[in-house]
Amino acid sequence: MANLADEYGTDVEIYIKALTTTIHADTPTGAPAGLHDLLEQLGLERHAYPTDEPLYIWHTVPDHLDSDEQKRLANRVIPALLLAGYTVNCDPEVFDEALYQQAVHRLRPRKARPAPQQPAPASPPSHSAPARRTP
Repeated sequence: MANLADEYGTDVEIYIKALTTTIHADTPTGAPAGLHDLLEQLGLERHAYPTDEPLYIWHTVPDHLDSDEQKRLANRVIPALLLAGYTVNCDPEVFDEALYQQAVHRLRPRKARPAPQQPAPASPPSHSAPARRTP
Protein backbone atom coordinates (compact mmCIF):
# COMPACT_ATOMS: atom_id res chain seq x y z
CA MET A 1 0.00 0.00 0.00
CA ALA A 2 1.33 3.41 -0.96
CA ASN A 3 1.40 6.10 1.68
CA LEU A 4 1.43 9.48 -0.03
CA ALA A 5 2.22 11.36 3.18
CA ASP A 6 5.44 9.34 3.51
CA GLU A 7 6.17 9.77 -0.18
CA TYR A 8 5.70 13.57 -0.21
CA GLY A 9 6.87 14.37 3.32
CA THR A 10 3.64 15.97 4.50
CA ASP A 11 1.53 15.41 7.60
CA VAL A 12 -1.65 14.82 5.60
CA GLU A 13 -2.25 14.04 1.93
CA ILE A 14 -5.87 14.37 0.80
CA TYR A 15 -6.80 12.71 -2.49
CA ILE A 16 -9.26 10.40 -4.24
CA LYS A 17 -8.03 6.81 -4.14
CA ALA A 18 -7.36 5.49 -7.66
CA LEU A 19 -10.19 3.51 -9.25
CA THR A 20 -12.61 4.61 -6.50
CA THR A 21 -14.58 7.68 -5.45
CA THR A 22 -13.28 7.48 -1.87
CA ILE A 23 -11.52 10.55 -0.49
CA HIS A 24 -8.48 9.46 1.56
CA ALA A 25 -6.35 11.34 4.05
CA ASP A 26 -2.96 9.66 4.40
CA THR A 27 -0.75 10.41 7.40
CA PRO A 28 2.93 9.50 7.63
CA THR A 29 4.15 6.32 9.25
CA GLY A 30 4.47 6.96 12.97
CA ALA A 31 2.25 10.06 12.92
CA PRO A 32 1.34 11.30 16.40
CA ALA A 33 -1.86 10.00 17.93
CA GLY A 34 -3.03 13.60 18.24
CA LEU A 35 -3.12 13.94 14.45
CA HIS A 36 -5.21 10.79 14.08
CA ASP A 37 -7.52 11.97 16.86
CA LEU A 38 -7.92 15.39 15.24
CA LEU A 39 -8.81 13.84 11.89
CA GLU A 40 -11.49 11.78 13.63
CA GLN A 41 -12.80 14.82 15.53
CA LEU A 42 -13.08 16.60 12.18
CA GLY A 43 -15.33 13.81 10.87
CA LEU A 44 -13.00 11.40 9.08
CA GLU A 45 -13.01 7.66 9.73
CA ARG A 46 -9.80 5.90 10.84
CA HIS A 47 -8.62 2.67 9.20
CA ALA A 48 -5.60 0.51 9.96
CA TYR A 49 -3.89 -2.42 8.27
CA PRO A 50 -3.27 -4.93 9.63
CA THR A 51 -5.89 -4.36 12.29
CA ASP A 52 -4.15 -6.23 15.12
CA GLU A 53 -0.86 -4.35 14.80
CA PRO A 54 -1.36 -1.13 12.83
CA LEU A 55 1.45 -0.63 10.39
CA TYR A 56 -0.51 1.60 8.07
CA ILE A 57 -3.15 4.08 9.29
CA TRP A 58 -5.27 6.22 6.99
CA HIS A 59 -8.54 8.09 7.16
CA THR A 60 -11.44 8.41 4.75
CA VAL A 61 -14.38 10.70 4.36
CA PRO A 62 -17.47 8.69 5.39
CA ASP A 63 -18.94 6.99 2.34
CA HIS A 64 -22.52 7.39 3.59
CA LEU A 65 -22.25 11.10 2.69
CA ASP A 66 -23.17 12.19 -0.82
CA SER A 67 -20.31 13.30 -3.07
CA ASP A 68 -20.88 17.04 -2.49
CA GLU A 69 -20.86 16.61 1.29
CA GLN A 70 -17.74 14.41 1.07
CA LYS A 71 -15.93 17.14 -0.82
CA ARG A 72 -17.21 19.79 1.62
CA LEU A 73 -15.91 17.77 4.58
CA ALA A 74 -12.53 17.17 2.93
CA ASN A 75 -12.09 20.90 2.34
CA ARG A 76 -13.34 21.79 5.82
CA VAL A 77 -10.57 19.79 7.52
CA ILE A 78 -7.74 21.60 5.73
CA PRO A 79 -7.80 24.95 7.61
CA ALA A 80 -8.27 23.18 10.95
CA LEU A 81 -5.20 21.02 10.27
CA LEU A 82 -3.17 24.04 9.13
CA LEU A 83 -4.23 25.97 12.22
CA ALA A 84 -3.05 23.03 14.36
CA GLY A 85 0.38 23.31 12.69
CA TYR A 86 0.25 20.38 10.27
CA THR A 87 1.42 20.43 6.66
CA VAL A 88 -1.37 19.45 4.29
CA ASN A 89 -1.50 18.75 0.59
CA CYS A 90 -4.82 18.34 -1.19
CA ASP A 91 -5.21 16.98 -4.70
CA PRO A 92 -6.76 19.54 -7.09
CA GLU A 93 -9.48 16.98 -7.88
CA VAL A 94 -10.68 17.34 -4.26
CA PHE A 95 -9.71 20.94 -3.42
CA ASP A 96 -12.38 23.61 -3.89
CA GLU A 97 -11.31 27.19 -3.18
CA ALA A 98 -14.82 28.40 -2.25
CA LEU A 99 -15.39 25.53 0.20
CA TYR A 100 -11.95 26.10 1.69
CA GLN A 101 -12.60 29.83 2.16
CA GLN A 102 -15.95 29.07 3.84
CA ALA A 103 -14.14 26.77 6.27
CA VAL A 104 -11.48 29.41 6.96
CA HIS A 105 -14.18 31.99 7.60
CA ARG A 106 -15.91 29.67 10.10
CA LEU A 107 -12.65 29.13 11.99
CA ARG A 108 -11.87 32.82 12.40
CA PRO A 109 -12.68 33.97 15.90
CA ARG A 110 -15.71 36.16 16.07
CA LYS A 111 -14.57 39.69 16.74
CA ALA A 112 -16.05 40.77 20.01
CA ARG A 113 -17.57 44.17 19.96
CA PRO A 114 -15.59 46.50 22.19
CA ALA A 115 -17.40 47.50 25.33
CA PRO A 116 -18.38 51.13 25.39
CA GLN A 117 -15.77 53.04 27.30
CA GLN A 118 -16.14 56.21 29.27
CA PRO A 119 -13.88 58.94 27.96
CA ALA A 120 -10.85 59.53 30.12
CA PRO A 121 -11.11 62.63 32.27
CA ALA A 122 -9.51 65.60 30.61
CA SER A 123 -6.15 66.46 32.05
CA PRO A 124 -5.28 70.06 32.64
CA PRO A 125 -3.42 71.58 29.71
CA SER A 126 0.31 71.66 30.05
CA HIS A 127 1.77 75.10 29.55
CA SER A 128 5.25 73.85 28.85
CA ALA A 129 4.40 71.82 25.75
CA PRO A 130 2.95 73.57 22.69
CA ALA A 131 -0.35 72.28 21.37
CA ARG A 132 -0.11 69.81 18.46
CA ARG A 133 -1.67 70.70 15.16
CA THR A 134 -2.56 68.48 12.30
CA PRO A 135 -1.98 69.88 8.85
